[in-house]
Amino acid sequence: MTDSIRRLYDGVVATREGRNPSPRTQRLLGKGRSFIAKKVAEEGVEVALEAVVADSPAVIRESADLLYNLVVLWVDAGVAPEDIWAEMRRREQLMGMAEKLPKRGAKPIDGRQFALSLIANVADDSPDRSAVGAAIMVKRRKRV
Repeated sequence: MTDSIRRLYDGVVATREGRNPSPRTQRLLGKGRSFIAKKVAEEGVEVALEAVVADSPAVIRESADLLYNLVVLWVDAGVAPEDIWAEMRRREQLMGMAEKLPKRGAKPIDGRQFALSLIANVADDSPDRSAVGAAIMVKRRKRV
């Protein structure tokens, strides 16, 4: 998998440098980091929503979209895949696996329950899952 991420990363870099025409990637890079970051957040929400409704093929598709947008963000931010792998190795050495490090003083939360409670606050009659994702993003912003 790391080879696939490396190839994608190199392709995005080549697009940014004008050596690999890719209209979608050029458009993303042209819109700037905040737009790219929004796409990463949007795709992350879509992955989570598809997982909640147990649609494995959709989780796979949305995960591929998430990885693509994340790699574009890495390129824009000047972060190489090797930087991520080094952090994963560091975490694995600290904890035996490359899990998320706990924040100081933070109480553990049940991520599944959090996602379900957010989804429950969205009208059940919404046929568009992106509306659910938008509602989640709005609700999260209100927590500031």
